[in-house]
Amino acid sequence: MSLGKQLLPDDVRAAYQVEERHHACSILKTDFPDQWKDLVDVLREFKLRKTDFAKKGGNKSPIARAIDALFFDRGWIEKSFEIKVTADGHETLAPTHHVDYYKNRIAVETEWNNKDPFFEGDLTTFRLLFELNVLSVGIIITRADELQELFIELGKLTAAGQSTTHMSKLIPKMYNRASGGCPVLALGITKKKYDVHS
Repeated sequence: MSLGKQLLPDDVRAAYQVEERHHACSILKTDFPDQWKDLVDVLREFKLRKTDFAKKGGNKSPIARAIDALFFDRGWIEKSFEIKVTADGHETLAPTHHVDYYKNRIAVETEWNNKDPFFEGDLTTFRLLFELNVLSVGIIITRADELQELFIELGKLTAAGQSTTHMSKLIPKMYNRASGGCPVLALGITKKKYDVHS
């Protein structure tokens, strides 16, 4: 285990599959202690509730909305970055880049049930914002691989249809330099966060 991962409290590491690049945990804990505390508190407080799996989510699942609330309650905001590019004195707009939660140069994306190409978009956004010096660390919260088994048990996923976002889809993309030099912390929610009684 890398030293960076060991900076996370034992109970958090026990409940999440953790992967990092470019010393993300060290930077967060040392340079952004308030955001580090927020992240640890959110990870501890979050629960996968059995009742949430039965609810219709509309545009966003109840589970994603629960994560939203935990960050928004701590002052994080959904943020879009409008980037302007100048060529030969003519100003143009690049595509807007959006992150789910942002606070003091730290961005968090939640990928609960999207197709795995969304990971590439997240990592590319982190790279661009890092290169533009508006982002110091990017964080992605998704499912651990073992949670796929729970989805199959609950009838929410077939064994053949596992192209949705989870850690084994994310980790190779983290190491193919899609995020460039941006420090990235990936957190996969495991079965230990599942509360069968709620």
